[in-house]
Amino acid sequence: MSPSASVVRIEILFLLLCCLMPFSQPYAQENFDVREIVARVDKLYRSETSYAEMEMTIETPHWERTLRLEAWTQGMDRTFIHILAPKKDQGVTTLRVEQDMWNYFPKINKVMKVPPSMMMGSWMGSDFTNDDLVKESTLLDDYVASLVQPEDALPGHYYIKLVPREQTATVWGKIVLVVRKSDLFPLKEEYYDEKGTLMRTMEFQDMQILGGRKLPVTMIMIPLNKEKHRTIIRYLKAEFDLELDAEVFTLRNLQKKR
Repeated sequence: MSPSASVVRIEILFLLLCCLMPFSQPYAQENFDVREIVARVDKLYRSETSYAEMEMTIETPHWERTLRLEAWTQGMDRTFIHILAPKKDQGVTTLRVEQDMWNYFPKINKVMKVPPSMMMGSWMGSDFTNDDLVKESTLLDDYVASLVQPEDALPGHYYIKLVPREQTATVWGKIVLVVRKSDLFPLKEEYYDEKGTLMRTMEFQDMQILGGRKLPVTMIMIPLNKEKHRTIIRYLKAEFDLELDAEVFTLRNLQKKR
């Protein structure tokens, strides 16, 4: 191969890696830069440790209610959630350690482990499932990412198709992640069943600075098989890389009085 041909090949490769030019078909499923974008989305609300205060508003055609809650995380596989309000739900706690999950209900003073058969069930009556809490930060590990260009693609956006790996247990045939090119922030996640039918979307909105990070502080989950249903999560406060007691992510902490 001539030196000039080698230079041309290097220049083409550099452009592909830096610009991530979209194609009508997915390319290089293990493309490093695509994986970096997915990893960035995975870690957007997390770090080595984090603490957040949030509101979750559940809207249906017949009723609406808002939960106030706080959450602690450690790495990518530990989460502890404590509900502060309303009074009837106050004290309900959820613990996730890797793939295991437990709920504590103070009214009956009982800790219940969530069985695999209930992972797609609703968490606290919302449009988020127990599985969402368990799998919320494992897109990179559980899915193969590739860049695609849908026919209705909007300019200035990356569309990343996430197909579950063979060992991944999920009801989703694929997820399409929509990311803004200018700053690599997520705008939407589209969830498709195994037949390719769009079942729900999650939208990211309202960019603000919390805990020294710029991130979307509002997430809206919309199930397309339930008319006029949606769940809105709003981050009110967030801190990252703080010292957390190891006792936070234990079964004993589920029943601790606060």
